[in-house]
Amino acid sequence: MNNSVSNTVRLIGAGLRALLVLTVICGVIYPLAVTGIAQALFNDKANGSEIKDKSGQVVGSSLIGQTYNLPKQNPDDAEEAAKPDLKWFQPRPSNGLGSNSVNTQYSLILSGATNRSADNGATGGRCTKAAEEGTLCAQVVAAKEAVIADNSTATYQVKPEDVPADAVTSSGSGLDPDISPEYAKIQIHRVAEQNKLDVKQVEKLVADHTTGRTLGFMGEPRINVLELNIALKALFKS
Repeated sequence: MNNSVSNTVRLIGAGLRALLVLTVICGVIYPLAVTGIAQALFNDKANGSEIKDKSGQVVGSSLIGQTYNLPKQNPDDAEEAAKPDLKWFQPRPSNGLGSNSVNTQYSLILSGATNRSADNGATGGRCTKAAEEGTLCAQVVAAKEAVIADNSTATYQVKPEDVPADAVTSSGSGLDPDISPEYAKIQIHRVAEQNKLDVKQVEKLVADHTTGRTLGFMGEPRINVLELNIALKALFKS
């Protein structure tokens, strides 16, 4: 009996000591070590890949997209559609979870894709104006018309075939911070006109902020919209 109690006490003691040691190692030493290494070697990424303007103020993250819309006429009206502020480069559509979700304005509460198939709403394998409202095709057709209308100027007409896929579809997360060089290209004339800048200046701005494929072969060339708009702001203020 005494041996049994003694063994039990010994095992409980060993378990408590193991719990204490593992708590210190896994709950204190390891997190501090990982945090220290991250801050020392990857400070920018460890702190959220923050983007700062010329004044040093944090204006966003290079990993999260932002919208550039005009202020609502009635801020309390949830049904009022947001209108893009055309003096800025515009990001991809942000309705990753559909037009009625909480993610329609790049909200960080929730992210995800529509889970609709590529031919959702298509007729004969093509997206047309006859697509049923609420389908992916209807969203794409409406977005394409808006892109053409918004980016055509007196001296530049956007052709339907020039509109890239990322101009009319959201990413899998609905929070993509990047656009393709093709989408930026069709926005150049509109941005130049709205800000009274020379087209060549804006073209150079886009070229300077175009990032190539990772390691030369992974992914696609891309442009971070927030970084591009910060540079644009500096350009028309200079």
